[in-house]
Amino acid sequence: MSGQQAELSEFGLLGQSPAFVAAMKLMRRFAETSAHVLIQGETGTGKELVARAIHYLGTHRYQPFVPVNCGALPDNLMENELFGHARGAFTDARDSQPGLIGSAEGGTLFLDEIECLSMKGQVALLRFLQDGRYRQLGAQSDRRADVRVIAASNQDFAELVRAGRFRQDLYYRLAIMAVDLPPLRQRGGDILLLIEHFLARFAREYRRTVPQLDPSSARAALAHDWPGNVRELENLVHRQFLLAEGDVVRLDDALEPASTTCADEEHAVWSLDFTGMDMKLAKAEVIARFERDYLKQAIALTRGNVSLAAQHAGKERRAFGKLLKKYGIDRSRY
Repeated sequence: MSGQQAELSEFGLLGQSPAFVAAMKLMRRFAETSAHVLIQGETGTGKELVARAIHYLGTHRYQPFVPVNCGALPDNLMENELFGHARGAFTDARDSQPGLIGSAEGGTLFLDEIECLSMKGQVALLRFLQDGRYRQLGAQSDRRADVRVIAASNQDFAELVRAGRFRQDLYYRLAIMAVDLPPLRQRGGDILLLIEHFLARFAREYRRTVPQLDPSSARAALAHDWPGNVRELENLVHRQFLLAEGDVVRLDDALEPASTTCADEEHAVWSLDFTGMDMKLAKAEVIARFERDYLKQAIALTRGNVSLAAQHAGKERRAFGKLLKKYGIDRSRY
């Protein structure tokens, strides 16, 4: 593991797939600036982990990191929550309160589920983002805050803007620095890398020996869609780790059947259109389908290690490499 990978792993960010590496490279560039950032990705892809990494890898790492879920901000108290209030601003305001922005002074305010902000809240946030100024409830003058805002969402902003649920000007201001996190199903061999990481972490937490992953479970994990992404994977590994008997952990029994089962694959092979083919050509087509699927599973299981995949397949590395090239399978994707 390289120095940069080890550094990111401290934040729970682990992966070698091209899509993940590209996102992390962009994230590091953003960490070097003080600009506001928008993080987009499906539920469970690690948006808050990335937000924390941006903060703690940047120049404001020793200042506060204040996370808040916008879905938990009531509309009638939103401005008070964000900006705070002065003493005597309302009946029960016996003392002044700094609000979330005041609490994050010099550091980062992380607004998760930013799409949940009401239109009134969006206007108030946009005003603050424009010049860093805000006014507490009941105050007579504006304040200025040095706060970086990192927003996150699992929604399609183009659709939200079209539907009139999110201000276009606020989206444009946030999206100057935007990073998209890939879903786990697009990260190939990162799935097995993460499983190893979680097993080692849980072994430390529970003071147990690090168990091995059952080979059939590795195949099942690679075939699973992971709609809950890394969070789903972590929770499943945690549960199966605690239920494991002996030094082997199984995941396949706990996974829902993949969208394409073995029976479906078999049906897909035999449902190939052989019309107009003689038997020799039809046989070649079936073999090609089998070889392509076998190679993808083998290289994914070893996370792109051609030598190890060839060994498991009982073939010479050179011959195995030629087959990968023949079917256009890029080992770096796994």
